[in-house]
Amino acid sequence: MAIKSEKIGDVYREVEQMLGQVPEWLKLMPETAAVGFWTTMRDFHLGETAIPNKYKELIGIAVAGATRCRYCALFHTEAARLFGATDMEIREASMMGAHTMNASTFVNAMHIDYDQFKKETLSIVSHVKNQMAQQGKASQQQKGQQARA
Repeated sequence: MAIKSEKIGDVYREVEQMLGQVPEWLKLMPETAAVGFWTTMRDFHLGETAIPNKYKELIGIAVAGATRCRYCALFHTEAARLFGATDMEIREASMMGAHTMNASTFVNAMHIDYDQFKKETLSIVSHVKNQMAQQGKASQQQKGQQARA
């Protein structure tokens, strides 16, 4: 048991050094859970990953809204601001969570056939991708004509 206590002591020291304090809710976690939770928070949530921290926090805002968690909503909103999110970005992330939950509630309640949904979604993506490619070509042609003029 001493090994666990030494590990949690190390975690608490690291949390305090990084955050300025050890939140009470973290102290309430079982030691083995707290060690794993902090490792994930430090290395993934707060660490530099493929997704910039501001975007991770905006995702967190959308999820917090969808799960109706006021604790997570507060944390992710303040963290998003810390990482440079604007009020408009925070509003849009919140709306994206609401929009996704709206559509999700409807398609699940209606028991929409997943295979049909998938087929339609992939067809839509293909169509939009083709439109974007055509618009890109038209834009390049227009720039070429302007350069020659």
